[in-house]
Amino acid sequence: MSARVERANAIRALAMDAVEAANSGHPGAPMGLADVAEVLWREVLVHNPADPSWSDRDRFVLSNGHGSMLLYALLHLTGYDLSIDEIKAFRQLGSKTPGHPEFRECPGVETTTGPLGQGFANAVGLALAEKILASEFNRDEFSIVDHRTWVIVGDGCLMEGISHEAASLAGTLGLGKLVAIYDDNGISIDGETDAWFTEDVPARFEAYGWRVIRDVDGHDGEAVAGALEQALTQQDLPTLVCCKTVIGYGSPAKQGTAGAHGAALGAEEVSAVRKTLNWSFDAFEIPDRLYQEWDCRARGAKLQQAWTELFDAYQRTYPELAAEYQRRMSGELPEGWNESLRALAESAQAALEPLETRKSSQRCIGALADAVPELFGGSADLTGSNGTRWAGASDARYLSYGVREFGMSAITNGMTLHGGLRPFSGTFLVFMEYARNAVRLAALMEIPNVFVYTHDSVAVGEDGPTHQPIEQLTNLRTTPGLHTWRPCDTVESAFAWESAIASQREPSALIFTRQKTPAMVRDLEAFNAIARGGYVLRREQGELDLILIATGSEVGLAAQAADLLKEDGLGVRLVSMPCTDIFLNQDADYRESVLPADCSARVAVEAAHPDYWYRFVGLQGAVVGIDRFGISAPGDEAMAALGMTVENVVAAARSLFTTAEQG
Repeated sequence: MSARVERANAIRALAMDAVEAANSGHPGAPMGLADVAEVLWREVLVHNPADPSWSDRDRFVLSNGHGSMLLYALLHLTGYDLSIDEIKAFRQLGSKTPGHPEFRECPGVETTTGPLGQGFANAVGLALAEKILASEFNRDEFSIVDHRTWVIVGDGCLMEGISHEAASLAGTLGLGKLVAIYDDNGISIDGETDAWFTEDVPARFEAYGWRVIRDVDGHDGEAVAGALEQALTQQDLPTLVCCKTVIGYGSPAKQGTAGAHGAALGAEEVSAVRKTLNWSFDAFEIPDRLYQEWDCRARGAKLQQAWTELFDAYQRTYPELAAEYQRRMSGELPEGWNESLRALAESAQAALEPLETRKSSQRCIGALADAVPELFGGSADLTGSNGTRWAGASDARYLSYGVREFGMSAITNGMTLHGGLRPFSGTFLVFMEYARNAVRLAALMEIPNVFVYTHDSVAVGEDGPTHQPIEQLTNLRTTPGLHTWRPCDTVESAFAWESAIASQREPSALIFTRQKTPAMVRDLEAFNAIARGGYVLRREQGELDLILIATGSEVGLAAQAADLLKEDGLGVRLVSMPCTDIFLNQDADYRESVLPADCSARVAVEAAHPDYWYRFVGLQGAVVGIDRFGISAPGDEAMAALGMTVENVVAAARSLFTTAEQG
């Protein structure tokens, strides 16, 4: 047995033992990829297990995240802070080794993967960020940003539509530092994939503009080493390395079958694997000599030290650039970054100009751009409609992603994970559905990606119900850890953008209108309270009888209703609620000051599905919303036809008092 094979067998043993102990998991991919991973991680990958956050490390993504024991075994064996006890605790409560790799849970995990194809798109984002930063910070004699992104993809990843979106864009952009390793084992959960996946994958990637290295024996370490060495020579095109492997390699009864994919092998088969591989060690036992061969800490320290010396020389030659690079990679914002944004909010409050909030957003982006050089924008073929490109934006800071909402969102997740950039991306709110799972993963990973969504209601008008969002706001607001802002005017838009950029962990969804909205009059107290997510926009005179709650364009509608209801002699409070989850995170005293518990007469107003708002109005309150799909008509006519009128708000409010009197 060669040394390479024995080292690879350590991965196979740890994978099957961990899955067996958990009685759940996916042993097949780790066992099939072990030979490829042994070469990549020991000989090719630039990394330092002692410092997983080294900024110029290579990034590694396991897109087929169900094979997580491959990654955990590699991290453990090469010297990361991942003990054998954590391997033994695979898939158990509180361990660093959950069923799929999770960002922040385990040192060395670059992104959360599991939903197939998204890790691949994240890798495109990681490689794109490297290219952008290299062009900005590198100088002829100093390549301080010079690393690769490696991603392993399986058949399932390449079946997912997002892989087409991301691969196509990567080829167009010429991401030469991106290398994808295709684990071509021909097996998925339902069995042999040739019944449903027969395309010529290498030809497909060549059509995307990738260089393809075909027909690599994934169980021949020398062949793998040669292919990866060849991949390192490419600088202008992304590379796909096609490795033919056998899923569950080493399992005499299950290798090459779906039986090795997603379940423990069973005690009898585990014993048979040990005999087949000539692996004489007990469960979770790795001999010291193999640990020593696997240990990459000395190699990693040497690699990082060489980079540190290069950076020190760079710092002496270009001190301002070096300081800016360090600031950017630390995630720290520039001093005074929000001053122009606040100035915009103050001037807008004074001017009281009616404006489409998508244009308000564009002004906010322009106010941020000079102060936050890491800001990087883009849109999925809707730049003019979304208002995502600001005046003076260069191609170095803006990207047209094409009609690729899902790919765009997952790519910007990758850019955010890389560090050094603060990306935002735009599309219509209704098309958030295409990208929904990438938004969810941004929230799950707690990364401050910014998703801009415009055309936020049936006021979109003539495009009709396919383009008119109804249920999307509820979807976003019920996503844990996602800040969903729906501002009513330029002032609130500025606070929404400030919150999104200030965030270090939570992603933000910023929701803007196509149509003009009235600018709201505010006193200083209300202006300063916007950042708290919900606030009293207009306070009642005298006793409080009724609270109207609204967001976005419906704040203006609710304000008109409030004026009419005051003529009834009611003490009406108008609450603007641009970000419900930030409001709900305020202290109890503040929430009570805005929505006092002893005022049960409440009406929420929003041109979207009403159900979410019952948490604020209770069963005794009312919601004026839309619980059906939209209609094709001019925007104001569509709003009226679907009940979003001042008259309906007034009627809903009056009905609360009629009901109370009858009771």
